[in-house]
Amino acid sequence: MSTETILCASDLIVPFFIVEGTKTREPIESMPGIHRLSIDLLTKEAEILHAQGIPAVALFPAVDPLLRDEEGSEGWNPDSLITRAIQVLKKEIPSLCVIADVALDPFTSHGHDGIINNNLVDNDLTLEALVKQAVCYSEAGCDIVAPSDMMDGRVGVIRNALDDQVGILSYTAKYASAFYGPFRKAVGTSLSFGDKKTYQMNPANRREALREALLDEEEGADMLMVKPALPYLDVLIEIRKKTSLPVGAYHVSGEYAMVMAAAEKGYLNAEQTLYESLISIKRAGADFIFTYAAPQVLALLN
Repeated sequence: MSTETILCASDLIVPFFIVEGTKTREPIESMPGIHRLSIDLLTKEAEILHAQGIPAVALFPAVDPLLRDEEGSEGWNPDSLITRAIQVLKKEIPSLCVIADVALDPFTSHGHDGIINNNLVDNDLTLEALVKQAVCYSEAGCDIVAPSDMMDGRVGVIRNALDDQVGILSYTAKYASAFYGPFRKAVGTSLSFGDKKTYQMNPANRREALREALLDEEEGADMLMVKPALPYLDVLIEIRKKTSLPVGAYHVSGEYAMVMAAAEKGYLNAEQTLYESLISIKRAGADFIFTYAAPQVLALLN
């Protein structure tokens, strides 16, 4: 009766890593319990989670390195791994919300989120590519596109290009974080030069995140997200105060992996620790949480 915050399955969005093939399940060493799945196995697991109350999934491809190029053109291939996964999920599980990440880094040979010009990410050239990618996923049937690239102005140009029926979930405050390491191994990307600090946010900044949130709302975003989650709960709280849009957080690969690694050593209970982590994110004001921990915590919620 005195509990102030209740975590429900409907609060959680499950990210999936997908690969080509059939009946393919590849364990991800850096993320114990998580696998790269072929589309057929993805569909089965998504159906099970959806039946337990999970409303949405987010898709991330581990593409063949031979398909990567300087521009990331596989990102708007109408027959790509992502577009085929969207089509199958919407056909087999129509009530499941399918979220497609919009960024070039899984598809670029250099590993950056944008198109390179004179050894720098060119913001405006990248916007043109992101629009093509978002439109491609929209035409495949996804419900929400989620630009995670952190280019300036990308929400506005994507909104202008899309049907109003497709939502935009903006990674409004995506920090240049050390917590992304396991994710990059999962999708098989690495930087050939430099880092992402010129376009991702400085971990020392909070007011900048508020400015970005208000700009994204003005440009037409339907939802906002903070990434990572636990180290940036203060940012989540501040954005939640300033916007009328739903605001979520991404409980990222490093946050998940360090709990699982400690659990393997017997230092703590993974399920209880992950549940505590997720309920703290909701307590801070998250309307939705991207997390790899859903399978571990669902039994505790039910």
